[in-house]
Amino acid sequence: ADMEGNLEEKKAEEKSTTKAIMAAGKYISSLHSECDWLMQYYDVRKEARTDEIDALEKAAGILRGADDFEFALVQVGASHIRTRKFLRRQRAA
Repeated sequence: ADMEGNLEEKKAEEKSTTKAIMAAGKYISSLHSECDWLMQYYDVRKEARTDEIDALEKAAGILRGADDFEFALVQVGASHIRTRKFLRRQRAA
């Protein structure tokens, strides 16, 4: 009787452990997918960050009244805006 009770306890323990392992596997899989996405769009995100830093530096120069930003008032293409929209759509998908 003791051995049967112990067997049932071990079976329940195994079932619980299996569920925990499956949950961990699912979590690792989601991390892997997220990592793949980050690696896939690294260059696009890097360019968007560079564009944004450049735009912020130009804006800071304008606010400081710097004259050496001769091109600061020229409208730059909205590629960084398109990039951010693209990344948001990809992230949502």
